[in-house]
Amino acid sequence: MNDSIGKCNICKDVYTSTHVEVAPGILVYVCGSCLEKAKDNFIWLCMSCGKAYLRPKKLVINRVKDYELKRAYMLCEDMQIIQGIDMCISCNPEKILDYMEAQQTAMEC
Repeated sequence: MNDSIGKCNICKDVYTSTHVEVAPGILVYVCGSCLEKAKDNFIWLCMSCGKAYLRPKKLVINRVKDYELKRAYMLCEDMQIIQGIDMCISCNPEKILDYMEAQQTAMEC
């Protein structure tokens, strides 16, 4: 087990030893305060650039239109989840926009 201390990947403010290895050699640190925030917020962490996105769970659930995704989020409403994403709009806006356009086209068919 790795006993290292690192800066929280969510708030980037507090040093903590609480971490998880998300891929070989890649550690994600999360402080107690950010874990508390995960009770009321969905937290997404971009694994490419490191930017964290916090959104209130109720707001996300109310805005999701896809029934299966809404159902999945509702099942996670009482859980503390910090989800890693491959890329975000900040680090790769063109690819995200291409993805969204492809999704829109697929829904129209």
